Amino acid sequence: MRHPHGEPGVSSPNLISVTRAFIVRRNGKAMADNRSILVTGAAGRLGAVGRTVAELLLDRSLRVRAMVRREDDRAAALRAAGAEVVLGDLLEPADVYRVVNGCRRIYFGMSLSPGYLEATMTMAAVAREVEVEALVNMSQMTVSQMSIQQTTTSPQQRQHFLSEQALAWSGLPVVTIRPTVFLEGFFLPLTSPSVRDRGRIELPFGQGKTSPVATADVARVIAAVLADPIPHLGRIYELTGPCSQDMHGVAREYSDALNREVVYSDIPPADWERELKQTGLPEHLIRHLLTMADLNRAGRYDRMSDGVERMTGRPAMSIREFVSLHADAFGGRR
Repeated sequence: MRHPHGEPGVSSPNLISVTRAFIVRRNGKAMADNRSILVTGAAGRLGAVGRTVAELLLDRSLRVRAMVRREDDRAAALRAAGAEVVLGDLLEPADVYRVVNGCRRIYFGMSLSPGYLEATMTMAAVAREVEVEALVNMSQMTVSQMSIQQTTTSPQQRQHFLSEQALAWSGLPVVTIRPTVFLEGFFLPLTSPSVRDRGRIELPFGQGKTSPVATADVARVIAAVLADPIPHLGRIYELTGPCSQDMHGVAREYSDALNREVVYSDIPPADWERELKQTGLPEHLIRHLLTMADLNRAGRYDRMSDGVERMTGRPAMSIREFVSLHADAFGGRR
């Protein structure tokens, strides 16, 4: 099933009118605006979107304020790279105000959490208060197939849908990023053990097709928007990998990357649910993953967009390239 919504740069239903230039005026004279760009989730694990966005902005010699939850080696590395590191909790309004105040542009992203909608509303309220010039919001591609009368069973996906609605109502200068499933966040942790130990991708995806995207590609798009947001305000960018294929095709890409046979084993959803629960994952996350599996079986992840290449000038990373890059995690090459 192909969906036309995958074209990048779709106008938001409530496209805002942008009248503010990226300058600060003082005493009637224009002055260059050198305020920082805030990146939330900047201390994520290697491969996390926020962390990569911060690094890419620093590479462009832009001022970055990196929001982290705690002081650790990751925070120290960001500081050493040139970022202003600030501690805060996205669910604490006072923290959010302190962190956002003085920033001109924001990347807002948060890991899967029951408090995601609350965090979005807090950020929106603060961003309006300090009059930010651009807010880049990380959402999910499933939102484009949802409406108030037809959501999904994932509490996380519902929160993304409501968050987009609230940001549209806020009148903020928003750019929405809707990636499909992440290679790093889903395929790396959830398929590497079975590929490593048994040479099989064991998922309940049926014959559904999917087009996973690398977080590095999504981060490159976000960094490009934050560096020059004016042309993108009010737009929605839907991002996929370079190919939509069923899991047998995905397994062939694993095989090519690892130089050994990897096959797809379509396991019953109930078996996968038991495995997820045995790992001790939070119930919120398990419900989200089970919904993703349902949607994959129904063909809802059969999406294609060239948004990554259009926005960055480079094609999105293929599954084969990704598995090759992380070959050790998948048991190595033969």
